[in-house]
Amino acid sequence: MVTTSGKMSYGSYTQLVIYGELLPRPKNLASHQERWQMRTSPPTSRLRRNLAVTSWQWWHLPPLLRWYVATLPAAALVVIGVVAAYTEWRIDDIAKFLLLLACGTISVVSTPRMMYGAGGVNMDFSSIWVLPTAILLPPIYAALVPIPLLIAMKLFVHHGVLHRTVFTIAATSLGYAGASLVFRWIPSTFAGGHVGSGMHAFTWVAAVAACEVVGGRVHHFMILGAVKISDPRVRISKIDWNREAIQGLLVEIDLGVLITLAVALSPALVLVAVPTVLLVRRFLVFPVLMAQSRVDSKTGLLNVSTWEREAEAELSRAVRTGSSVSIALVDIDHFKAVNDTYGHLVGDRVLKALADALTGQLRGYDKAGRFGGEEFVLLLAQATEEDACGIAERLRKYVGDMAVPVSDAPGSACVRLTISIGVTAMEAGHARDLTDMLAAADSALYQAKQAGRNRVSVAGHDLDAELQAGFGGGVVGRANGHGANSSGASRNGTAGASRNGTKGPGVGHAAANGTGADLTGAKRSVSSSER
Repeated sequence: MVTTSGKMSYGSYTQLVIYGELLPRPKNLASHQERWQMRTSPPTSRLRRNLAVTSWQWWHLPPLLRWYVATLPAAALVVIGVVAAYTEWRIDDIAKFLLLLACGTISVVSTPRMMYGAGGVNMDFSSIWVLPTAILLPPIYAALVPIPLLIAMKLFVHHGVLHRTVFTIAATSLGYAGASLVFRWIPSTFAGGHVGSGMHAFTWVAAVAACEVVGGRVHHFMILGAVKISDPRVRISKIDWNREAIQGLLVEIDLGVLITLAVALSPALVLVAVPTVLLVRRFLVFPVLMAQSRVDSKTGLLNVSTWEREAEAELSRAVRTGSSVSIALVDIDHFKAVNDTYGHLVGDRVLKALADALTGQLRGYDKAGRFGGEEFVLLLAQATEEDACGIAERLRKYVGDMAVPVSDAPGSACVRLTISIGVTAMEAGHARDLTDMLAAADSALYQAKQAGRNRVSVAGHDLDAELQAGFGGGVVGRANGHGANSSGASRNGTAGASRNGTKGPGVGHAAANGTGADLTGAKRSVSSSER
C-alpha cells in the first residue's frame, strides 16, 4: 500500500510509501552541462552508499520521528529472536514458505512502478502473501517474509529510501507476527490448523479474515504514526476513508483470505492464485491512471483541461443559484531568472512550493490549477470581487514571505518569490462566460505586471465591456494595487502592447512598489520588462 500526503514540506516523511517509497529529491546540479555528463550509478555504488551509516537520511529526521523510526526495527528484531527460539523447524514448513515467497515475489516484481508515484492510498497486494504465511506457518515465517519481498521491490521495482524501507519491513513483520499469534490463540473448535467442513469451515474463514484485519491495521497504523509525527497537519481520515482506499482494503482482505484458504486445501492451488492477483491489480491501476490524467505532474494541481471542466460546472451552478464566483490568474515574477540562475530542477521546486502554498491558503471548495509555465489559475467559489481581492492579497503576502531552498542540504541558498495576480468576478445574478472571465483576469494580470509586479489587479467593468465587445486595441481598466504603496504613487503610461500581441494605447493605474523575484546569490539580473 502507498500512503502519501497531498500537502507536504520538502523532505517530509509524509512522502512515505508503505511497500517501497518515493525516491528522495535528486541533487540539484550546478549547470546544464553537468546534467549531460550524468552517468547511471552501478548497483555496487548504491550498495556502498546504503552501507555508509553516517550518510543515512535518518540522521536528519526530527528527534521524535528519528527514534520512532528506529524503535520499530529494534522491536522487530527482538520479536524475530524470541519466536525463532520457540520454532520447530520442519522441511514441509520451509517448502511451503519458499512456495509462498516465490509467488509473492512474482506479484511484487509485476507491480507497475506508477503505483508508487501516485498520491493517496494504493494497494500493491504484498500483504496477501504474508497472510497465508502467518496463518499456515509458525509466527517466525510471518516475521521473516516481508524482508525478501521488500528487498525484491527495492531492487526491481521502486528504489526507496533505506531507513523507510527498513521501517516498512519492521512494521509489516510486527503486524503479521502478531496476527499469527492471535490466530493460534483462537480455540481449535472455531479455527485451528485445518479448514474442516460445514460450520467449522465458515468460522475458520472468519478467523482468518479477523487476523488479516489485525495484522493489516496494526501495520498500517504504525506507518500512519510516522506520517502524523512528520506532519501533524495530515488528516488521517482523508487518507483512510475514501472510496479508493476502502475498496482496495476490501479487495486485499478478500484476496488474502481466498489465497490462504486455497493453500490450506492444497499448496498447489497457489499457482492458480497468481494470475488472478495480477489481473485484479490491473483493474486497480485504473483509478491511478484517472487521477494522474486530472493533475499536473510537477505541481499536483489540476491540469488545464480538468480545471476548465470544473470551472464550467461551478459557473453553471453559480448562475443557477444566483451566487457569485471569481477567477484569479497568478504568475511568478521573474521566474525565468530562477531557471537561468539555478537550473530547471530548482525551478520545479519553486513551482511545487507555490502550488503547495496555493493549496494550503485556499478554501476547501476552491479550485487551483496550473495554467501553463509559471502561471496558475484559481476558481474562487461564492466569492465576490471584494472577497477575491482579500484572498489574492493574502496569497501575495504569504508567497512574499516564503523562502524556497535550492537543495535539501542544511544551510543551502534560498529563492524568494513574488507573484502578480489578476482578478475578475461574476457577481450574483449575472452570467458570464468562462472564456470572457479568463480574458479579463489575464488582462488584469498584465496590468499588474506593467505596474511593477508583486501586486493584485482587478479587472474593471469597463474592461469587461471592451473584452466582450471584442476590441483588438489597448484596454482601459481598473488595476487596484493591493499591497501597493500607501502614498498612492501610480504609473501612467502608453505601454501600448497588450498580452495578446495587439498594439494600441493603454493606461494602467496601479501603485508601483513591486520588486519582482529576489534571488539569493543570483548571478544575473533580468530587465524589469521580463516576466
